[in-house]
Amino acid sequence: MATPELQQRIETTLDELRPFLETDGGDIRLVEITQDLVVRIELLGACADCSMINMTLKGGVESALKNAAPELKAIEAINLL
Repeated sequence: MATPELQQRIETTLDELRPFLETDGGDIRLVEITQDLVVRIELLGACADCSMINMTLKGGVESALKNAAPELKAIEAINLL
């Protein structure tokens, strides 16, 4: 179960990433944090069907979230499942 402190760290990190995504017409939303510490996000707008979605997820979002919350096991975009 995600603690309120963990959820806040994740939300803060997503808020820090949001301006970069908005520059390209996209956005990001936290969908859930599973009991086994997997973060599920949804990439929105232009990011949802961008050819760079995997790079954005792995290179940007995942590394930023794991820096903020090293206890996370994985980051998944529901758009890619």
